Amino acid sequence: MSSDSRVTRRFAACKAEGRAAFVGYLTAYDPDFEASRERLFAACEAGLDVLELGVPFSDPSADGPTIQSAMVRALAAGSRLDGVFELATQVRARFDTPMVLFSYANPLLRRGAHKTAADAKSAGIDGTLVVDMPPEAAAELRTPLREEGLDWVGLVAPTSTPRRRKSVVEGSTGFVYAVSLTGVTGAALDAGSEGLLTQLRAIKAEAGELPVAVGFGISRPDQVAALATEVDGVVVGSALVKAAQQGTDELAALVRELVAATKRSPG
Repeated sequence: MSSDSRVTRRFAACKAEGRAAFVGYLTAYDPDFEASRERLFAACEAGLDVLELGVPFSDPSADGPTIQSAMVRALAAGSRLDGVFELATQVRARFDTPMVLFSYANPLLRRGAHKTAADAKSAGIDGTLVVDMPPEAAAELRTPLREEGLDWVGLVAPTSTPRRRKSVVEGSTGFVYAVSLTGVTGAALDAGSEGLLTQLRAIKAEAGELPVAVGFGISRPDQVAALATEVDGVVVGSALVKAAQQGTDELAALVRELVAATKRSPG
């Protein structure tokens, strides 16, 4: 499906510049509201193309130790969905960076699908990525979100069958998230493996004009550069969370380095 969202326009702008979009994940409220806000501002200021704003959750089964620890810190600081939306509101007041809410289903469903959709729209969020909601069950959240004009970003795993891949792509707008490996965030990745490249090319063929971004296990500029020629966007999460713990200057420096790696070589 197509959309004319802020996310769609940013991917198109990056393509026109001859590069892949750089999508960066940070956990909201890590380590607290004020410090999280400064990290989000720093990442956007450094040139992040799309921000994945992570909703803290007590059982982040798709995430590795780095993001799990960030969520523990955020929950200890009193994170609530209201606070996540307030962070998004403050980011939107300063930046035009597209924002995708990265969440598990439970916090969104507990709030109520229609209220979540309305509040996300009001906060300036452009789309959602719900990591534990398969396409067969997605309509409960996807329909209210779409009614508010938000994108629904589906995930395709290495183990997804062609039939499942087609179902995910058909239900997605904004972009499709290609999970690079069978594991959790922060795991090691061989960005040049033939199996991964074959997987990405199959998803790209299925997606058509819909952008495809690849994530999980990507942390270095050489990995970003290798994948930028194969997809429309590259996602980095755990490495940004680690850099943010060192300071906003370190986070901004890493974002700039990774954005630079998205430029495709001529020919």
